[in-house]
Amino acid sequence: MANNTVANIFNAPELKKRLLFVLGAIFVFRVAAAIPIPGINTDVIKQIFAMQQHGVLGFLDIFSGGAMSRFSILALGIMPYINASIIMGLVRGAHLIPALDRMHKEGEAGRRKENQITRVFALILACVQGFGLTFALGKMSAPGGISAIVDPSIAFYITTTLTLATGTMFVMWLGEQITEKGIGNGISLIIFAGIVDRLPSAVMKVVQLVQAGEMQFFSSIAIFAAVIIIMILVVWVETAQRQIPVQYAKRQIGNKVYGGQTSYLPLKIDQSGVIAVIFASSIIYMPLTIAGFNPESTWAIKITEFMGRGHLAYFAIFASLIIFFCYFYNSMTINPSDLAENMKKNGGFIPGIRPGEPTKNYLEWVLNRITLSGAIFVCLIAIMPDIARIKFNVPFYFGGTSLLIVVGVALDTAGQIQAHLMARDYEPLMKAGKKLSNRRWFNVGE
Repeated sequence: MANNTVANIFNAPELKKRLLFVLGAIFVFRVAAAIPIPGINTDVIKQIFAMQQHGVLGFLDIFSGGAMSRFSILALGIMPYINASIIMGLVRGAHLIPALDRMHKEGEAGRRKENQITRVFALILACVQGFGLTFALGKMSAPGGISAIVDPSIAFYITTTLTLATGTMFVMWLGEQITEKGIGNGISLIIFAGIVDRLPSAVMKVVQLVQAGEMQFFSSIAIFAAVIIIMILVVWVETAQRQIPVQYAKRQIGNKVYGGQTSYLPLKIDQSGVIAVIFASSIIYMPLTIAGFNPESTWAIKITEFMGRGHLAYFAIFASLIIFFCYFYNSMTINPSDLAENMKKNGGFIPGIRPGEPTKNYLEWVLNRITLSGAIFVCLIAIMPDIARIKFNVPFYFGGTSLLIVVGVALDTAGQIQAHLMARDYEPLMKAGKKLSNRRWFNVGE
């Protein structure tokens, strides 16, 4: 089956072109992520991130694909754009700005305007976060007291801030190009590429620990077995559905009878996929950006300690954000009122549930239950890296957020590839049907 799918990909010119475009774009991203910003002492940066590899900086470095630990031109990654999208979504969902509501109802033209506003907002956030990161870096130093910045002048701060903001805009543009001309979600694929790029080095760290005698061999086997089990669980939950039976009443139109069939309304257990995890991770980063403007102050130190990975407050906030964004995403993508209304118009009903308002209430009840179970599962998987680090001295964030993103993006991309292949298989039938519809069966007037 897998071999046939790969062979079909190479036999589909359009799909092959899209996949090659994705690979080329990811290659460009990886090359740009390796270009350091001038005026930075790279050795000091490596030492700082080596000390913070189990902290928030190490966690954020995963999302930038290692660009932050190199302090490259793409150090901010896509986080400012994600933050801007979250804020815009919250403002629109709360109906705080009537102009956004009207814009959202204008269809494709309104969505283009809304996307343009999000891009401008992302640029502003990138400038603020870029300056905060640069300023915080200027306050850090290696154990020997060597500063990470060679010449901490005003010109350096301005140039670096603009460079980091430009890097974010480039990554945002690259992601949009992947979505439009490639296959899959561009932003998710960029994050996916950054995580996958770090997995081989993480595995080598485990091997080195075993060789040095700092980790038992059976512990390493247990870690890799746990990774495989988590991947299986993630695939199972990401593909799990609650199928609600829908019965359609018989209708007679002319001499034909329609309906009388039973179908199912599929509702995914984890409808948001990796979106909730990515959004929650980006929100966690915001307080640390604010603290970066004055890292030596008392309040900044308290925020850094309070939001430190492994702290109970961090677990509670992170889990709460994941659950919130799971429900928020569902509210933005699934409207029980519309589902109930469309079902009623087409003569459909759920057995045992009256059409209209009772159907809407039932769908809301089912959605709330399955969303909560999916959100709890995602929370448990997301916090496992810290538990593994504390209990088993795991040198990388296995399972958790990284595997959720990797598996989720892989499943989504594989599904889109399969959809392209199915569309290609049906294309000859569609062309044949078009030819038949263009025939003139009655040559009147000829």
